[in-house]
Amino acid sequence: MGRLASYVLPLRWTRPGPIAELTEYLAQIRAHVAEIIVVDGSPPELFALHAAQLQAVARHMPPDDDLRFAMGKVNGVTTGIRHANNDRVVIADDDVRYDAASLRRTIEMLDRVDVVRPQNYFSELPWHARLDTARSLLNRVYTGDIDFPIGDFPGTLAVRRSAFLDAGGYNGDAMFENLELMRTVVANGGTVETPLDLYVARRPPTTAHFWSQRVRQAYDDFAVPLRMSAFLSVLPLTAHALSRGRHRMLLTAALGSILVAEAGRRQGGGTRVFGFTSALLAPVWIAERSVSAWLAVYARLRGGVPYGARRLSHPATSMRRLREEAARPRG
Repeated sequence: MGRLASYVLPLRWTRPGPIAELTEYLAQIRAHVAEIIVVDGSPPELFALHAAQLQAVARHMPPDDDLRFAMGKVNGVTTGIRHANNDRVVIADDDVRYDAASLRRTIEMLDRVDVVRPQNYFSELPWHARLDTARSLLNRVYTGDIDFPIGDFPGTLAVRRSAFLDAGGYNGDAMFENLELMRTVVANGGTVETPLDLYVARRPPTTAHFWSQRVRQAYDDFAVPLRMSAFLSVLPLTAHALSRGRHRMLLTAALGSILVAEAGRRQGGGTRVFGFTSALLAPVWIAERSVSAWLAVYARLRGGVPYGARRLSHPATSMRRLREEAARPRG
């Protein structure tokens, strides 16, 4: 039996997925945690299929009935933490793949902090994963967020259950849900640690899913105004430079972004998991994000980003608002 920790995996598939491979992965880490909880918001026929596959390795359950957040993942996370039997809880998306060493270290860090924020890397590198890795490398140097200035925003966090419940959970209508969780814990007096040398593998998405997330992920940057302003400025500044024939200035800016990404790659021994080609793609990713940022502005003017049958408009709650809410007496 592993360390006293619960592993919570929110799951919500609308079509059949690699449940056999996911079950095999969970069986591999089963010896390193006290329990695995899969909170499954999939349609009934898939829920039943998943239950049959997972019964030997995990507690499989639907989200609690009282949870109606817009972000289905948060319904799963909140349910899993409520039902966890341990104070140390690792939350991981279905594409995250811990090994024994990274899982053990993540759990051990919860002895001294309330939230641990590992760093993801892609276990395979199709072209879009290489491009998205450029984002991770730049974030490892500076995110633009005052409270969490360095480190990528991963598909996994570890949290002390007591700190989560003391904060009253977090707003599941916020689209940038892991930033919302971290901000909420800190606003309520908790601590977050970002070890830049704690790496956890992640399976890359399909190309179609990658494209479908471009505007959605750019919209998250409304939660970090400095970051959003920077990306919105790229297109007009580039157009101005081109109109004035300042090609050398653009080349210098592109080279600068590559050097920043390379600095992020070298931090915390990142060269072990991040390839140099992703640093070279930093200018391409910045250009893509700038275009997506303007599309996100258009989406905001229309009421938000499409999500299922509705539009979501709230990227994340500001730290000031969260601290004000934390200071109010609770009934």
